[in-house]
Amino acid sequence: MVCPYLEYRTHDESHEFDHPRAYCGASGEFVSPMRADVCNDRDRFDHAGYCSVYQRLVAESGDD
Repeated sequence: MVCPYLEYRTHDESHEFDHPRAYCGASGEFVSPMRADVCNDRDRFDHAGYCSVYQRLVAESGDD
């Protein structure tokens, strides 16, 4: 399952990008391709198990 906070953007407030970049809506910042692999659960890196931002948000909301 892809992280619900991950999205791909082609621009920010002041720049246009050549290709879409991974953006973490939970932390409010662009993330590295390696971090996006975790967000996309690639190579068995489950975002619920490996992403501290996601884990913190789930704990704060009380969701499992």
